[in-house]
Amino acid sequence: MTPAAARELSQRELAGALAAGRHFDPQAIAGWMYRGTSLGLPGWIERLTWTKFAKAFHREPDGQVRGWNVRIEQDGLDRAWRPRMRHGRAITFGRFAVVEAAGGIVLDYGVERGAMRVLRDPLVALDDRADTLLGRSFVQLGPASIPTPSYFLLERDEPVVDPRAA
Repeated sequence: MTPAAARELSQRELAGALAAGRHFDPQAIAGWMYRGTSLGLPGWIERLTWTKFAKAFHREPDGQVRGWNVRIEQDGLDRAWRPRMRHGRAITFGRFAVVEAAGGIVLDYGVERGAMRVLRDPLVALDDRADTLLGRSFVQLGPASIPTPSYFLLERDEPVVDPRAA
């Protein structure tokens, strides 16, 4: 599935694709940067936030896979994913742990303080190699898991060069 094709899907079709997605080993994504495309959000929200982003996945010495988000220049889906820079470094935010939960793989933002700590993103593979992933954001408030309209597509891009730089 390409970002262009995914952007044409309805909320119902995105939910179906997420439910039909494949479980994958979190180690398959460790060491890789993925190009991200926001899906399912109204245009006015995308204008306030972003359409393009990236997620980096890194294996810690203890084997745990963790990651972070990278801000990307919002210059159209037909253009290359280029990180927004500040003082010569990519702007990163939203660190998360990649965990195996009862329902599959989840990006757990509860690993650091801040507004994003309540987010949980279930993630599935759309292929056998975990080159294309589909996720959805949920807000976790105590025992309640509240779905948001935010889906996203991730496409394997390039190796993560230096995780300490993020």
